[in-house]
Amino acid sequence: QVQLVESGGGLVQAGGSLRLSCAASGRTFSTYVMGWFRQAPGKEREFVAAIRWSGSTYYADSVKGRFTISRDNAKNTVFLQMNSLKPEDTAVYYCAMGRDYGLTDNPRRYDYWGQGTQVTVSS
Repeated sequence: QVQLVESGGGLVQAGGSLRLSCAASGRTFSTYVMGWFRQAPGKEREFVAAIRWSGSTYYADSVKGRFTISRDNAKNTVFLQMNSLKPEDTAVYYCAMGRDYGLTDNPRRYDYWGQGTQVTVSS
């Protein structure tokens, strides 16, 4: 049974920073691609960032240069450092895990999902 548990969400002012964490259990973490997605009210879930075991990364254009994804394979944890936050970054952020067929922004390629953590950026 795979479990992904996110933490680190909260309320922050525009221009501020937050660091999200996602702890994985139940699978060989290192062989999977880890991703972050987000969903704002009334909108579809959208890709944010992904990282392979090797450390190679892929970002959505909307967060490139502001967000950084990283992983600690020894601790089965993936992180999302979010800087220069904007009100439009407000959403529920989800951690996801998928078999490593390459970096992808397609949510259907991810097999396991966390419960989500709320990020709210005030203007």
